[in-house]
Amino acid sequence: MSAHAPQLAASAVFRRCDGHDEFRPGSAMAQRPPAPAAPVSDAVLVARVLAGDDRHAFAELTRRHQSTVRSLLRRLTRNDHALADDLAQDTFLQVYRNLRQFRGEAKFATWIYRIAYNAFLAHARSAHPEEELPDQVPEDDSGPSLAQASAMRMDLARALAGLSEGERAAIVQCYYQDLSHEEAAYVLGCPLGTVKTNVLRAKQKLRSVLAAWSPARD
Repeated sequence: MSAHAPQLAASAVFRRCDGHDEFRPGSAMAQRPPAPAAPVSDAVLVARVLAGDDRHAFAELTRRHQSTVRSLLRRLTRNDHALADDLAQDTFLQVYRNLRQFRGEAKFATWIYRIAYNAFLAHARSAHPEEELPDQVPEDDSGPSLAQASAMRMDLARALAGLSEGERAAIVQCYYQDLSHEEAAYVLGCPLGTVKTNVLRAKQKLRSVLAAWSPARD
């Protein structure tokens, strides 16, 4: 076969396609890879679970949200990973059992956070745990030394321990989970005004207690 044979074959394919207004299987155009499918939304996955008990769809929902749920629960349980994992497992069990109660009034993630928070409250009321620890303070080249960062974390933990339960919960939802006041009110099951008040009071208390860590002003 000559070196020009592949080119001639391809040319013949295109002439046939143009003549019949179609592409033959095996042509260069027909073998192009399909465009990547758009991600399936949470709402579609929920509908699949409800319509046909689609376990693969629920597994995908769990995969998407388990990391943030565990992160939330670890903060609330003073970084107790084992307890947080147990509560996360209970959370998704409750999500599966109560999925028909999801009405789409809030984002699916927010609805899950509320279930996770309720799971934590149920445990807290039975076990009476101590105050929860905050996130670790991020460090960079321009930030504090390791010793300073450790001291800062300890002071922040003490400052959060001085907040009321409502104030700590509001701070965790609004600043660690990055929820709006409205979403935090939904998760915590309290009025919007209560969330705003608790956040304001918590910020004032933290600012006062952590004043020594404020940047020096000229």
